[in-house]
Amino acid sequence: MKQSLSITPISMITASITLMMLSGCGSSSSDGDSTQTQVTAQTQNTASTTTTATSTSTANNNASSNTTTSDSDSSTAQNTAETDNGTASVANSTDGVLCDYFYNEFNDSASVQATSNADWSCTGAARTLTANGIPDHQTGTFPNPGNPNTISETSVSISYTLTPTKTDNSSTLGGPRGATGYVLNGVKIDANTAGSCDDSGDNCTLVGNTGSWSIEALGQTSFDFGTDDNNAHVQPDGSYHYHGMPEGFIALRGGSDSTMTLIGWAADGFPIYARYGYSDAENAQSALKVMAGSYQLVENVSNSRPSTSVYALGTFAQDWEYVAGSGDLDECNGRYGVTPEFPQGIYHYYATDSYPYFQRCVKGAL
Repeated sequence: MKQSLSITPISMITASITLMMLSGCGSSSSDGDSTQTQVTAQTQNTASTTTTATSTSTANNNASSNTTTSDSDSSTAQNTAETDNGTASVANSTDGVLCDYFYNEFNDSASVQATSNADWSCTGAARTLTANGIPDHQTGTFPNPGNPNTISETSVSISYTLTPTKTDNSSTLGGPRGATGYVLNGVKIDANTAGSCDDSGDNCTLVGNTGSWSIEALGQTSFDFGTDDNNAHVQPDGSYHYHGMPEGFIALRGGSDSTMTLIGWAADGFPIYARYGYSDAENAQSALKVMAGSYQLVENVSNSRPSTSVYALGTFAQDWEYVAGSGDLDECNGRYGVTPEFPQGIYHYYATDSYPYFQRCVKGAL
């Protein structure tokens, strides 16, 4: 259903927009789910984003991770994930790194109440994942006012190469084009949304990508996509997925400013790290620092863009442009350098606190 709604942003400029909510995700409506709910664009994100981290990690990067989780009746369960990181033993190969990652434990988060399962293995030339898409950490409340969907199991079965090859080109992924990668817990990375506005800004939809201006899930306050503190929400088919830093999972992995934390694999087979990298990309003895993306807000705003007095710069994907050298990473949020698992160096990606939050493209051959 479509319905005209009235918006009053901080600037007190009123615009009439049409909003329709299916998932607010990059997958658009390709799964055929017809569930819709009315959503109001707003100047502040009022979604329920309470994610209480009740899990503490005793993991280190070279041993099994024993995570103690406190549930509602204070009983204790041991959640064991095999995380034998290892190091790559062959140049130009990721074989030997997290080839035996396995997790299978019940998640008692109020909006989950299901077993999280993820099984990674390396066979021949391929790294494979079999999972059910259920997160292994606490989540926000779903459904919520900005996201009407319920977390449920989905079948995940993917295969990535163990010998990724970086190219001079980039391939944009996400939505119907496929996930840009998966976090180790089997939850997919899908940073774009299917939301858009027309040039006037009077007609916006959170599904379908029918307008010229693509709405961002994070970093803006005009539209509520119902993301939680893990920068994730749920698609109509029940798929919980990340638009940005997967904070709950990073905490379970023991992520901190004292080590690089490998959190997943991109669709081209290269590894993905969270937040921290070496200040000198080729020197493992250099200090760690927060990695910054190399995207900046455009200086010359298009005349066809919806008014910036209604929708501040940063609301739309087109508000951002890649400026080489302005940050630490390339247009796909990656760089070449050494890591704990790849001491000889490898191309790798980062989840960042700055735009684009997670890579929207991959540089390796597909």
